[in-house]
Amino acid sequence: MHIATIDCLLDYEVASPTHFCFNIEAAFHEAHQVVEERLTVTPSVKVRHFCDERTGTRFFRLDAPRGQLSVNYHAQVELQHAGIPPHLEEAAVTALPDEVLHYLMPSRYCESDVMSRAAQQLFGHISPGLSRVQAIESWIHDSIQYLPGFSNSTTTAQEVFVQRAGVCRDFAHLGITLCRALNIPARLVVGYVYFDEPPQDFHAVFEAWLDGRWVLFDATHMAPNDRLVRVGTGRDAKDVAFATIFGNVQMLRKELMVDQGDKPAADQAVGEQPVAPSLVPA
Repeated sequence: MHIATIDCLLDYEVASPTHFCFNIEAAFHEAHQVVEERLTVTPSVKVRHFCDERTGTRFFRLDAPRGQLSVNYHAQVELQHAGIPPHLEEAAVTALPDEVLHYLMPSRYCESDVMSRAAQQLFGHISPGLSRVQAIESWIHDSIQYLPGFSNSTTTAQEVFVQRAGVCRDFAHLGITLCRALNIPARLVVGYVYFDEPPQDFHAVFEAWLDGRWVLFDATHMAPNDRLVRVGTGRDAKDVAFATIFGNVQMLRKELMVDQGDKPAADQAVGEQPVAPSLVPA
């Protein structure tokens, strides 16, 4: 059991009245329990919370006036991950629960319909089940270069496959796509976890449906899966953007700090990243 302490600070310059939808709070999930949390929004505005009951993903919405907006989320979360059995089988499509079936379909960033031939050539010969998804995870880790700044918010899994470079969400999108192309339901998970390099940021991994359960995989190998504090779960990054913005906004600052007790707090630097305007819905 581990306790994760999380601080997330987002600052924006709002050029005109804008509606925001944020996904930065620890999700309601069996793998962890929120011990305490605090959300501070400056200036003080009305905040409306809601939750996707299927995944436990939490959102909050607000209207920001012109000027600066600051959002700070602090939480302590107790991690309660269970072990993964060594032998897990794939499920026949006909046996998939109704709520899982749509995780087989192509989505905006995961073009599994056009990646079927490649997936079969690379992994069709491997015995179905946990070992095949592990082979996908290992192939991505060995074949795709982790290269911050190489991809952008519109990069798809097929582009990552061709260009052979990307960041954590690109690794996860490619894992999802290859799984779906082999009729294995898969989805994106975004959360908080401590890692040495690069500076702290939201981390993306993928889940595959095996033997009636969701199992986490991280092709970047940047952090243990059992340390991830889940924030968002969805078909791909479009479902779990940390900020969806309806207006003219520039992000000024994004700082994340994750302390999971592995190092003295003084050694765990906060990563500050000036970035372009946040994700706008397409």
